[in-house]
Amino acid sequence: MNTTTSARPPWTRWLAAGLLAACAPAMAAFSITTVHDSGNAAKPQYIIDTDGGLVFKVRAYDNGASTTSAGDISSLVYKGVEYADPARGTQLNSGADWLYTNVSALTVKAELVDANGVATPAANINGGVVTGSDYIKITLTSTSTKGGVLTHYYLVRKGQPHIHMGTHFTEEPDVHGLVRFIARVPIAKLPSGGPASTAGGLVSYNGANFWAEDLRGTSGAIESADVFGFTAPDARAGESRSKHYSNRRLKDWQILGGTGPGVGLWFWRDNHEGDSGGPFYRSLLQQITDTTNELTYMVNYGEAQTEAFRLGILNTYILMFTDGALPTVRPDTSWYGALNLVGYVPPVGRGSVSVAGLNGRVAGVPYTAGFANSKAQYWVDADPADGHFTAEGMLPGVYTMTIYKGELEVQTAQVTVTANANYALNPITITADPAATPALWRIGQWDGSPQEFINGDKLTFMHPGDVRMASWNVGPFVIGQSNAATQWPAYQWKDVNNGLQVRFMLKRGQNAAPLRLRVGLTADFAGARPQVSVNSWTSAIPPAPPKVSRNMTVGTYRGVNRIYNFDIPASQLVVGTNVLTINTVSGTAGARFLSPSISFDAIDLIQLP
Repeated sequence: MNTTTSARPPWTRWLAAGLLAACAPAMAAFSITTVHDSGNAAKPQYIIDTDGGLVFKVRAYDNGASTTSAGDISSLVYKGVEYADPARGTQLNSGADWLYTNVSALTVKAELVDANGVATPAANINGGVVTGSDYIKITLTSTSTKGGVLTHYYLVRKGQPHIHMGTHFTEEPDVHGLVRFIARVPIAKLPSGGPASTAGGLVSYNGANFWAEDLRGTSGAIESADVFGFTAPDARAGESRSKHYSNRRLKDWQILGGTGPGVGLWFWRDNHEGDSGGPFYRSLLQQITDTTNELTYMVNYGEAQTEAFRLGILNTYILMFTDGALPTVRPDTSWYGALNLVGYVPPVGRGSVSVAGLNGRVAGVPYTAGFANSKAQYWVDADPADGHFTAEGMLPGVYTMTIYKGELEVQTAQVTVTANANYALNPITITADPAATPALWRIGQWDGSPQEFINGDKLTFMHPGDVRMASWNVGPFVIGQSNAATQWPAYQWKDVNNGLQVRFMLKRGQNAAPLRLRVGLTADFAGARPQVSVNSWTSAIPPAPPKVSRNMTVGTYRGVNRIYNFDIPASQLVVGTNVLTINTVSGTAGARFLSPSISFDAIDLIQLP
């Protein structure tokens, strides 16, 4: 590596730096150039030439506003075209100087690193250039008032138009209660979202193709400040759009992004071992507005949160530029090991778990194995033929292994992962599937999802009040006659469709002993839980579950699976028609779709053991 400086007068160096920045895409030299904004040494920026058609700039000083802060990528030039929004940085959260309360200080360090891990710092002088042949590493560091540290990296490998990133934190940022990286691209440069195969990709519904996160043409917010709708005379009047509806289950996506004239910008995700929520968790990923296409990589997210945030993990992800094509192969990241990254654990420091099979499965239902402890999370699909699986690349430690039938927990076990070793188990027999208990009748499927009910197919990409939703209000469900797909709603709100009824017949003898009603839920909002009545008998009100943030209007039914058991006294059951009423109860107020609510998994009536 070489460091080039100059003894020319300062104004000529500033001019050269300006020309260098303007012409950087044509330089095709793997380098870091230091420039001082307005010639002020207290305002450095680093220009990174990837030697792969991408030149980007990182601001290294506090600009006095979180919208354009220290640590931002202030310029993204790919093949001569600028893709960064000049008004808002491409940045962590809403600026790396606004991660922790009362903390704006941030250090930014740029250096070249060779294949042996030897680092050469960026030049200090205006217009100074360092060149190399291997890697570039830029380190952002923020320290909270409690001593917690967040470290973020921009990493480049020579010749690739990619920005590899890593985010490690020992304390959760508290200003927004999340960790994300967001790239805001001017809409003219990136007018389209991704294809249907990607997260936030094209949705096809009733013959129309659209991006559910595309706000263009909407008339304003219909809920909070982040769910929008169309009004007449627009043909889409009554439809909804939101950044929340770009979501997809973590286990189902690898890439998100968008395209424009001659370009594609894509985030390629890692294994999300440092996230929280498990394989079925959903969060916003993208928003398309009249001015920008906002690509959002969520490291973790507080909405509909089901478990504590994980700390001390190096979360890695890649911002990739293409000529429009969708990347299909993850770029090599083995070189991370040469960069001395906080929290990096190489493959040799990781282990695996294998299970020879799953007994007691239900045919045609997918099974997933999840692994979780306070440090990390992983998951793997079970083989549909015999249920065997192997989870690889896991950090050492003791994990709770959970077997999911669909999205419902049906078995757990403890496993221990050791570095560079495999923990092997014989076939496991599933013993906790509620569907294995014979039922007098059952509405829905025990699979941890409400998708088999009314509107279940639309929950994740539109608001419950969207005109494309079928009515949430239904008549009594008659066992043996009614159809769950058309006569039982996926959700019940205290202020929308409370008091759902089920009518069922009992033969003589079936009412001679108490029966147990099981109400399974996949999520609840505002402390909601079910209370039931059968004929003249009314159950006690169950204890309130912990309150969570807004969840069932932001594209997810994923919460904590709960089964409520109600033992109905035999004296309250009759031969012939019995009437069950389910009410959503809560001491919390709320109107319409923001009133206390529950999401159904399944409901059944069983004989007591």
